[in-house]
Amino acid sequence: MPIFPFYIARRYLFSKKSTNVINIISGISVFGVTISTLALVVILSVFNGLDGLIKSLFSSFDPDIKITLNEGKSFNPNSQQFNKIKNLDGIAIFSEVIEENALLRYGDKEFVATIKGVSNSFASMTGIDTMMIDGKFVLKQGKEMFAVTGYGIASALSIGLNFIEPIIIYVPKNTGNKNINLQNATKRKIIYPSGIFSIQQEIDSRYLIVPIEFARDLFDYSKNITSFEIGTKPNANTDKLQTEIKSILGNKFDVKNRFQQQEIMYKTIKSEKLIGFLILLFIIFIASFNVIGSLTMLIIDKKKDIETLLSMGASFPVIRKIFLIEGWLISVTGAILGIFLGIVFCILQQKYGLIALQGDGSFIVDSYPVKIYISDLFFIFLSVISIGFLAAWYPVRYITQKYL
Repeated sequence: MPIFPFYIARRYLFSKKSTNVINIISGISVFGVTISTLALVVILSVFNGLDGLIKSLFSSFDPDIKITLNEGKSFNPNSQQFNKIKNLDGIAIFSEVIEENALLRYGDKEFVATIKGVSNSFASMTGIDTMMIDGKFVLKQGKEMFAVTGYGIASALSIGLNFIEPIIIYVPKNTGNKNINLQNATKRKIIYPSGIFSIQQEIDSRYLIVPIEFARDLFDYSKNITSFEIGTKPNANTDKLQTEIKSILGNKFDVKNRFQQQEIMYKTIKSEKLIGFLILLFIIFIASFNVIGSLTMLIIDKKKDIETLLSMGASFPVIRKIFLIEGWLISVTGAILGIFLGIVFCILQQKYGLIALQGDGSFIVDSYPVKIYISDLFFIFLSVISIGFLAAWYPVRYITQKYL
């Protein structure tokens, strides 16, 4: 940046003008860019916080890698392929899973849910035992087997943990006889609830977790399972491990990482973040048009100064650069102030929860989560000053041609 035009532009920005309205318009321009930039920092940080919160919630239920069939429902994990997968470097723990729909009955209430039969390692692999809101994550105690239910199911059935009344589960019998009567077409088993978890509404209202032995007997699965879930080591490369598993299993199986298991949810958050970013950028673009009025009046106010500079040897392009830099400095000042205030607000939100979630404590968190990314701040600053430069470039060319 040329030193002389920058020096003069800086003096013009902060010095008192002969007409006070010019200072007011310049102040309004800086204020508009500042508020828009602050809003951009806060909104993107909230989306980052929500993204992190959702990831942490789903990580309490979804495994790092999940293997299912592309076609069909169940498969036998006792094969050479799966034995090879179990011994891969990077796999810390795994769980065999059976998932099937069933009708639940508790007292006089009924609810259709997904029964998820899991191995003993499921809690260690996911961390679901940290999401309990009532009771404990206990599936087996000696020979006794128990169920852990989501909060949505527990509310729908009014489930209590007093062990007086069991949950009755009804499923269709696996029989090829089409003439069997309705009374003998269903299988019935009972199980007592030991705990209630709360992760996310879709999960809470869908899953009843039971021991895999209970699920095998309920659905008549002798050896087969419906999915094979894997927990990786802390420093493992999940993408590389996923590729290795795909190469072992071939096209018959679908191998998904944690992001792919909730792909629609994560893509929705990213899309909303991008849309919010673009909308606020447009607002910043509109706010930058205040620069036009400020520059127009400044050029008229500084006509005598311009004549003096021209007589001292300053060229017309140099004069144009002075006012271009002047308009650009308004955006830079607003961007710096907006980012600073945005960071301060986000820190206060993290510490004190200034803006609370409306829900009477029914959410996992009491206030909007925020998370600041340096990359977001960089792109915000770059976007704002780019818009400011474009907003000043054409008007300066037009105004200087008209008034000088």
